[in-house]
Amino acid sequence: MYGVFMLLHMIGTAALGFYLILPFIVSGLQKLSLGAKEGGINTVRVANRFAQYGLVIQLITGGYMMSKGEYSVAWMIIITLILLAMFALGGIMGKPLKNALAGIREKREVGADIAKLRTFSIVLAILLLVMIYFMVYPLYK
Repeated sequence: MYGVFMLLHMIGTAALGFYLILPFIVSGLQKLSLGAKEGGINTVRVANRFAQYGLVIQLITGGYMMSKGEYSVAWMIIITLILLAMFALGGIMGKPLKNALAGIREKREVGADIAKLRTFSIVLAILLLVMIYFMVYPLYK
């Protein structure tokens, strides 16, 4: 059973890989034409939803594997807080994504929304890298 959860956990990790490339994608959005910008933002919106599902998989499978392992309480708290922060930021990104899409359709400036997306994407990438570090170097009891 542990092996199945480990496989699902790795699949969830692959979905989260989107957050590592997201800052580069969002940075390139400003240079695109209006139509391409709309397509790019819509793609980011769909991929963000997919990554959110990956976070749910991480929560379920990681919780199970944590219960079977010998990890310190500090490590479990750190990982849980990082995961919750990623959930929050991924969800909060939804509003600037919707606002940017609406702004493009109304032909108004969306620079502020893209700036918010850039900030959220950088923080998400950093959080994912920190989580990966703690996965590779866990704090044992």
